[in-house]
Amino acid sequence: MNLARAIHFDESDQRVFHSPARTGEWCISGGFEFSNWSEADLEGRAKQAFTNGWLGAETFGRVSFVAVTQMEPAEHKALVQGLAQHFVDMYGAPSVDAARPVAEAEIAHMAELCDEHAPNTLLTVSRELTEAGVKEAFRVIEPQEADMTLLAVHGSLDE
Repeated sequence: MNLARAIHFDESDQRVFHSPARTGEWCISGGFEFSNWSEADLEGRAKQAFTNGWLGAETFGRVSFVAVTQMEPAEHKALVQGLAQHFVDMYGAPSVDAARPVAEAEIAHMAELCDEHAPNTLLTVSRELTEAGVKEAFRVIEPQEADMTLLAVHGSLDE
């Protein structure tokens, strides 16, 4: 199964999100967090999280970019358990057992998005509020082959 990990190219997420995700942590869309939001909620850092933040499924911080990578079954099981516990702690789910199917569905949604892409593919999310609720759109940035002439230094050992 493929899933996505948080990736940072610079320090910008540290400045734009209340709680930035940790580099390398597993991520999901996390759009459920905004299901009861209105335009009045979209200000400052909260607006940034809504507009283009993936949810780190370990710290529950936000990140702008994620990279597709393979997930092992044991990692999946731990992630489902942690997300189900988060639903109990933050959203009032009656138990981890009751929350587990929802956690599994959230992770399955992200896996479905990632499974059609090669490793190291970058993904971004954008959201908007509509009359029907939160609308998400995803952008794919395919991994590019590096041109060795950009990385190699050419010269002679004879000099």
